[in-house]
Amino acid sequence: MKPSRVELHPLTLADQDEFCSLVRASAELHTPMRLPETAEAFQSWMRRFDDGTNLGFLIRVRETGAAAGTVNINSIIRGRYQGASLGYAAFVPSAGQGYMTEGVAATVEYAFGELHLHRLEASIRPANKASLALVQRLGFAYEGVSPAYLYIDGAWHDHERWALTAPSPWTPDPSLPAV
Repeated sequence: MKPSRVELHPLTLADQDEFCSLVRASAELHTPMRLPETAEAFQSWMRRFDDGTNLGFLIRVRETGAAAGTVNINSIIRGRYQGASLGYAAFVPSAGQGYMTEGVAATVEYAFGELHLHRLEASIRPANKASLALVQRLGFAYEGVSPAYLYIDGAWHDHERWALTAPSPWTPDPSLPAV
């Protein structure tokens, strides 16, 4: 496997101006989804990462340091589930160059390796062909459609559910019950 062209960087409050600027420039890519575009919205959004059940990263191009996108590991559940959901978004002008595939792949590796998660899910609107192609490239399995699954931009939207489980052998997190 060739070396990745990207690196994951934990998202911090110091990323605010760059993040918001890129979100504004990329608004057309994200519609109808909305990411924080203002300092106030970003600071509020960052509070979701305070308790450790959600983790946020910037996907940075190794060669230039430019932020190609963002990826989150959301709603981490331990115990018998050992899973989480993924959220991600590309930034202009890096979209369409494969950086998101590499960044999400790195996130999957981190989730299964460092976090010892067993399952990752991605919920995607059926019209989002680029995101559907991304999860398919990474080996996620289609699990079905959930009607009115997520509330986005003032309405409930259907989403396709895609999932991936950790490869064997898998090292469980200590929170996994023995029986």
